[in-house]
Amino acid sequence: MAASMGTGAVSASPTGPQIIARLERLEVWSLSYLFIGIIGLGFLFTFYDIFDINVSFIQTCIELNKGCTPETALEALPLPVLLNLAGYVLGTLVLSPIADRIGRRNMLMITMLVTGLGSLYNALVGDYVNFNIARIVTGIGIGADLAIVNTYINEVAPRPARAKFTTIIFIMSALGAFFGIWLGLFLTTPPTPWPLGLPFAVAGPSFETGWRWMYGIGALLAVIAVLLRIELPESPRWLIGQGRLGDADRVVRDMESRAAKHGPLAEPVASDVQGAITPPSPIPYRDLFTSPLYVRRMVLLFCIWFIGYITVYSFASGFTAVLSALQYPPPEAGVIAAVGTLGFVAEAAIMSAIVEKLERRYWLPIGAAVTIIGSLVVAAAGTNIWLSFLGAILIFAGFNLWVSPTYALTAESFPTRARTTGFAIVDGAGHIGGGIGVMVIAPFLPHLSVLWALLLISVFLVIAAVLVQFTPHTRNRHLDHISP
Repeated sequence: MAASMGTGAVSASPTGPQIIARLERLEVWSLSYLFIGIIGLGFLFTFYDIFDINVSFIQTCIELNKGCTPETALEALPLPVLLNLAGYVLGTLVLSPIADRIGRRNMLMITMLVTGLGSLYNALVGDYVNFNIARIVTGIGIGADLAIVNTYINEVAPRPARAKFTTIIFIMSALGAFFGIWLGLFLTTPPTPWPLGLPFAVAGPSFETGWRWMYGIGALLAVIAVLLRIELPESPRWLIGQGRLGDADRVVRDMESRAAKHGPLAEPVASDVQGAITPPSPIPYRDLFTSPLYVRRMVLLFCIWFIGYITVYSFASGFTAVLSALQYPPPEAGVIAAVGTLGFVAEAAIMSAIVEKLERRYWLPIGAAVTIIGSLVVAAAGTNIWLSFLGAILIFAGFNLWVSPTYALTAESFPTRARTTGFAIVDGAGHIGGGIGVMVIAPFLPHLSVLWALLLISVFLVIAAVLVQFTPHTRNRHLDHISP
């Protein structure tokens, strides 16, 4: 083991456990910081696509769906949301496991390419049927991309800061949501005096295709992300599982060199990491469904994501339509949703500094509480637009606050040989909850008061917050001890 203690003096033929011991001793981000931006750009586009339908869908619906009006757009919204999330499930269950076979880096480029093609298809569609098909294609790419990105970050981030770096990447997600909603407000709503709208918005009788420009911009973002991801190194943990010890050693040596610039490295500590060096089976699902431990984790985490996503997607994809159905004028509803994204951005920035202070499972109850407080504020606001802004900021902060630590928890709960597959099963299939929730809840909302409509959407986070308390302790623990 002595030969592996320095940053450059490593044994000629290091073993898998030796390389992992060297990787585990790193306590700082040890890849180029440029890679955080590269991964983050993909997340920016992913969440841009999730949120761009929020404001723009009313214009899309009016153009493509005969008889659709701003007041009835909520009735049409569940179908494209459900189909998009069905694409998530299909993509993550089919494409994500391939990353356990051919590598994280290669699949990251493939999934972003699929996502970009779906967004381009959306920009060019001529009818509502093709719009919905395009949403499926985009969902296929995004669903797999979310699983692989979170797996990759989990495997290369330092042990004491896995949730921190997941959350730092999540800041780019917040910016994508912010960009998607504000651009929708600019391109797809008519000029309206502030604060009930944007005075400089451009939609109107002479410009009714702003929603197409939005999806076209999304396709351009995806192309840029694909080209940049070529620079990413492969996950050393995945390389070890494939028996490519020389390649893994080179990646870890480079990481050690970067880490050593921040101070002397600790001694590698040998431990039992047999699971980390076990290659994946030809069918990665087999590694999970034949283990009672991982079956229990899959069932629990699936329920958490399924129920939690009902709240997330009701707000993320439908907040503007929900407010419009509750008799808010569409430009005002769009502005409230757009201002709400400030809460998402602020939450992600603050969480990146404090997320490691608590165990992962404690953040979901906090997020549920903040979401409910925001709902109460919006309901109490009445015609006070500034109070509505405050409530929307709290809602967007709350329903996103728990996501990044739970991403980290989910990736930590499965072994390297099937980590992407496990994440795909619980988070990807869990997205069904978002689609079903929007479809089942939406018809009831126009018949409720603002208070009860928003509380109905928010209560699902409370249920998920109870379930998450039964998940394992993972903060600052060796990945291969959590998930052997």
